[in-house]
Amino acid sequence: MTLAVRYAAGVAVVGVGGILTAAVSPAGPRPGIAWGLAVGLLLQAPLGWWTLRAIATERFLLVWGLGMLVRVTVVGVAAFALMPLSAGLAAPMLATMVGILLALLLVEGVVAMREHSPEDGR
Repeated sequence: MTLAVRYAAGVAVVGVGGILTAAVSPAGPRPGIAWGLAVGLLLQAPLGWWTLRAIATERFLLVWGLGMLVRVTVVGVAAFALMPLSAGLAAPMLATMVGILLALLLVEGVVAMREHSPEDGR
């Protein structure tokens, strides 16, 4: 299995889990959960892929640092700019977005460990 297939499979599993969570949630917070899921997936999936491709290169720390800066900035903007505007949707959106970001960071770490582990004799 290639790096791309592993990462895409992990992103798909997290996405399906998020969709199922939104489906079983009460109707009130469901729009916020859906927004958090969409923003988290659209933000983390390309940043995680960019980071995975940069592992073992001289630009890895730059890529990783910029990716983390973008993630923290988006969460901060969502928390401080959107929260006063949509009080009912903000908390579920932020909780879901941060949860998706963390789940996909975990996927990124697992895929990176699997790809770069010496157990396969690479």
